Amino acid sequence: MSTPEPGGDMQRREFIAGLGGAAAWPVVARAQQSANVARIGFLRLGRASSDADRVKALRIGLRDLGYFEGKNIALEFRWAETAEQLSALAAELVRMKPDVIFATSSTEVGAVRPLTKTIPIVFATHADPVTLGHVVSLSHPGGNATGLTMQMTDIAAKEFEILKEVLPQATRFGVLFTPTAPSYASFLQTAEASGAKLHISLHQAPVSSGDDFDKAFAAMALAQVDGVVIHGAALTASHGVRLAELALKHRLPTIFVVRDNVEVGGLMSYGPDVRDLTRRAAAYIDKILKGIKPEDLPVEQATKFELLVNNKTAKAIGLAIPEAFLLRADEVIE
Repeated sequence: MSTPEPGGDMQRREFIAGLGGAAAWPVVARAQQSANVARIGFLRLGRASSDADRVKALRIGLRDLGYFEGKNIALEFRWAETAEQLSALAAELVRMKPDVIFATSSTEVGAVRPLTKTIPIVFATHADPVTLGHVVSLSHPGGNATGLTMQMTDIAAKEFEILKEVLPQATRFGVLFTPTAPSYASFLQTAEASGAKLHISLHQAPVSSGDDFDKAFAAMALAQVDGVVIHGAALTASHGVRLAELALKHRLPTIFVVRDNVEVGGLMSYGPDVRDLTRRAAAYIDKILKGIKPEDLPVEQATKFELLVNNKTAKAIGLAIPEAFLLRADEVIE
């Protein structure tokens, strides 16, 4: 079966058709493939077109370790546009019994983990696996899931500080978050603590799908927020263009976790390089395929964080960012 390629929105009927084709394979051919080719399930809430760089990073990581599609591995991609679709596609992957399921973040892990205690799960950008109960501890995961974490609580606190530095006169921030993401509760706790510390009041704007963005930004604009902190979730990471358009429309400074959001027009981002984390996740897949149990593979934390600024966007919304701040940024988009 040919693996669905990223690069355009993937309709669910295409996935179903692909699975139907698999059922028609000769029994001998399927048996030979299962004996020689490791199957890796790839689960993601978002869109294939927005995840091309992450898919490329995973493929590079696997290739560097000697894994090539069509030779000794097969990637089974499943993208969901809603949380409801995510649960259904997670169950679909589990029924296929792949050798490993790559569940990118806490959102995808949260969908897969209740469905299997035996299939290894590898994550790359988990918000906080210990707090969310997906592992027992970073050093001893203790179950069938392991990988890399972004330390989201620390990142969120830093985002508030950065946005306040750029907007020193600000008194109110919008907080756009995804209640379907497992990390939302800890994100809101950090937001409340950061707001109190910085003497900033908060306007919460929940979004459960891309259809909620327009209403959320209109509400924040009506509440006269000075800037917006975006919850780092799969939903917001995969709708960067739309979020950038709305921020520009309402002239609202925004800060994200993922650099991809800034590259498509968002104002700023602070966080780890998710492409690097995704590439590094291939090492976990490799070790598991060689027989090491996930419970024996310690979770690694992100160690390098980067600040990106889109100065072109700043000028478009009438924001003058101090030169000293721009000099501190790891990258400035002009």
